[in-house]
Amino acid sequence: MPNPTSHALSDKLSPTVGVPAPTLPADGPMSAANRRAMAAIMLAVALATLDTAIANTALPAIAGDLHAAPAASVWIINAYQLAMVATLLPLAALGDIVGHRRIYIGGIALFTLSSLGCALAPTLPLLTAARIVQGLGASAIMSVNTALIRYLYPPHRLGRGLGTNALIVGVSFAVGPTVASLILSVATWPWLFAVNVPLGVLALSFAMPALPHTAQGRHQFDPVAALLNVVTFAALIFALGEAAQRVSMQIVLSATAIAVVFGLLLIRREAGHPAPMLPVDLFKRPVFALSAVTAVCSFAAQGLAFVSLPFYFEDVLLRSQVETGFLMTPWPVVVALAAPLAGGLSDRYPPGLLGAIGLAVLSAGMASLAMLPAHPHVLDIGIRMAICGAGFGFFQSPNLKALMASAPPERSGGASGIVATARLLGQATGAALVALCFGIAGRQHGPTLALGLGAFFAGAASLASGLRLLAPSHRAGVQAKAAVK
Repeated sequence: MPNPTSHALSDKLSPTVGVPAPTLPADGPMSAANRRAMAAIMLAVALATLDTAIANTALPAIAGDLHAAPAASVWIINAYQLAMVATLLPLAALGDIVGHRRIYIGGIALFTLSSLGCALAPTLPLLTAARIVQGLGASAIMSVNTALIRYLYPPHRLGRGLGTNALIVGVSFAVGPTVASLILSVATWPWLFAVNVPLGVLALSFAMPALPHTAQGRHQFDPVAALLNVVTFAALIFALGEAAQRVSMQIVLSATAIAVVFGLLLIRREAGHPAPMLPVDLFKRPVFALSAVTAVCSFAAQGLAFVSLPFYFEDVLLRSQVETGFLMTPWPVVVALAAPLAGGLSDRYPPGLLGAIGLAVLSAGMASLAMLPAHPHVLDIGIRMAICGAGFGFFQSPNLKALMASAPPERSGGASGIVATARLLGQATGAALVALCFGIAGRQHGPTLALGLGAFFAGAASLASGLRLLAPSHRAGVQAKAAVK
């Protein structure tokens, strides 16, 4: 039976000469080419996400080896995050114009080459420069990955594919410090980056023959909007980073003011554009807007937990670094079990309902961690961490599907860019709030305050997710399904 969605998409956007007409996959088993394409996407996503977290663990070793001051070495982390967040939306918009496949393959190649540059960098400035380029490559990967997945799965199985993506992102971020510790136990810090090279080449070998050709828009790339976007998000992430380090309130306020001014200029320039770089047109859709808010709040909750818990385990419970790693493990393990299950359920039940349930469980789990007794048993900690993992894993896949499905196929790049931007903004906000909690309550009680705040953010995200059930587009979908039955 023909797929009407694919015909509508092909009619609306004519293909580029020499490039096959973009179509959404028909019903039936996943083809071998699509399986290879999915493997390439997941491998590259895992590498880009891991490199967000592994540098934190290696920072002392890198700073000592390169004879860099601790304050200066922080830019090894900041450079990567700034490059990623500042360029996600421009690259997503470019993917809508030239095709997501080109952006993705270029991103893998750039990430792989810059990883080699990081491994060979003899000084801190050169390492920082290589990390900026690596962040650009990671941004290209993360800006269009979910847009590509949309062309690998038929609509009724999209939740399963996005669930796999959510699983890889969540687990990769969570196990990043553990992976870094294992590598550093047998090798020096350059190997943290060198291992990306053969894996990146493997991802390229899968991607080039298998990634699908996707829709290409007729509008042109706006370099002025791209510049405004880069300044806005770079200033915002810089402000959050400075706030986390509590360096200077004047610097934080100045960076925030720059972000606000350039952000307003960006919104004004994009007004009325048929496919704006900052997808204000998509935010007019209630389900899309609520899904983005849900993502920011939930990843802020995750950031609050993942930054504060190691301090709690080591400083308050006096656990070793190895023991802390094991205590953190139940969360990502249960995420790995829950995310695919939730992805499959999101093909049958409303994502707003599934997300609300999962985030309510996450809120309860984080509240229970904040109320741990003075001398908790390891099993007690593990159960509460597992509850958090179950809730977080249950939210990710349905929320990702709701966000992507609420955007038209030709705007998949813009929606995909918002997915990654919301995640990184949420995590950066969570890290900054942990620093604030430590400043208020100290290292002994700061983690408890941070976990309580994380429970609040998860509760707010649960409310935002539930509100999607009241959106007109959701009610229309329910009525359509009832009519079919």
